[in-house]
Amino acid sequence: MNINKWVTTTVVSGALMAASTLAAAQDMADVEIKTEKVSGNIYVLFGAGGNIGVSVGDDGVYIVDDQFAPLTEKIKVAITALSNKPIRFAINTHFHGDHTGGNENLGKDGTVIVAHDNVRVRMSEGSFVEAFNMRTPPLTGHPLPVVTFNDQAGLHLNDEQARMHHVSNAHTDGDSIVHFEGSNVVHMGDTFFKGSFPFIDVGNGGSVDGVIAAASKVLSMVNDETRIIPGHGPVTDKAGLTAYRDMLVVVRERVAEMKADGKTLEEVQAANPVEEFVADNGGFGGEWPKAFIGFVYASL
Repeated sequence: MNINKWVTTTVVSGALMAASTLAAAQDMADVEIKTEKVSGNIYVLFGAGGNIGVSVGDDGVYIVDDQFAPLTEKIKVAITALSNKPIRFAINTHFHGDHTGGNENLGKDGTVIVAHDNVRVRMSEGSFVEAFNMRTPPLTGHPLPVVTFNDQAGLHLNDEQARMHHVSNAHTDGDSIVHFEGSNVVHMGDTFFKGSFPFIDVGNGGSVDGVIAAASKVLSMVNDETRIIPGHGPVTDKAGLTAYRDMLVVVRERVAEMKADGKTLEEVQAANPVEEFVADNGGFGGEWPKAFIGFVYASL
């Protein structure tokens, strides 16, 4: 189960509207946590919500993102199969609940939550995600990151550095990518959706230009052997990220040109500027391609 299960397929005036709250749209009891080795010290867990990166080694365990609160115990069981050491840190790639929902449970266990400054701001002030008509009240205490950074930060554990890089106004205004330098792995959070057109949270600072810049930044850091963990979808490589970035560039330019010519969102959607990319990016199905065009249009 993943984001596919809670994305609605109704587009109203170009904005995707949620039929129910995220929590109500998923039966967490049915979720299975699957583990895949990526490279070096790094594993990835697939469940519901964002992909979880896991570093294991002599210094302990730390993770990137933590999905939903009801899944914490299942996630801990999956990690126990990799290491009997505690989860020392949890890095949040951004503030959305399918990546931060486990913060409270982990924080109570003593895990230190780490994120960009804007993640703590969004969570502590409360947020509204217009695309899903979903409001989250202000949070306090354990759910909030206790270590925050502005531009970059590093964790030096398990015989390698994990370098956190803030990428501005991409999926949101608080996105970070995490580069496990020794293992040659990058976790991109929701700046990268593999197999689906991305969700760009324009109302919370996201933009298509920022997503393109994030992909280009990572491409400048990696080589042909690098393994790349997207926020949603299967693990891929430099070629997979290149195809994603190039698709975004083409769609962005097409939408920008039509918008500059005075076309409305509905006219741009009808022109279907994503048509040849649906086969490789249609994972969410339904009206999601139109919603993606709406995100691009709104952010230009």
